[in-house]
Amino acid sequence: MSDPTPLRVLFCIGINQNFFDLPRDGVTAGDVWSAFVEMMDGIKALPGVDFIGDIDDDSHLVGPSDSWPWTCYLLADVDTQETVKAACNLFRTTAVGASDFKLWKYAKVEARMGRALTPRSYEPAEAN
Repeated sequence: MSDPTPLRVLFCIGINQNFFDLPRDGVTAGDVWSAFVEMMDGIKALPGVDFIGDIDDDSHLVGPSDSWPWTCYLLADVDTQETVKAACNLFRTTAVGASDFKLWKYAKVEARMGRALTPRSYEPAEAN
């Protein structure tokens, strides 16, 4: 990464009602899952992305998630906001099966950007 202090990014991903209405319009849940894997592999392959880990909570969150708590999360260190934007754009460009639909029809993403939480030195005030 070009910047010595990358952005710590949490990609928050929600599955929407369109997914739960499948199969429909020639699209199956398997088509969406394949597109989802392609999108995740695409994020991991972007230059400037250092993948840390992911978590999926589809066992405890049942149904669509349009906000917190999200269905799944991907954590990465990312070099720039432009790279974060490119990662989110994969939802707009990843095709689902043989349909004309893109992944964003079935899932949404919000990227939270910050820095890694690191201990900082702390000097307690002298007692009087």
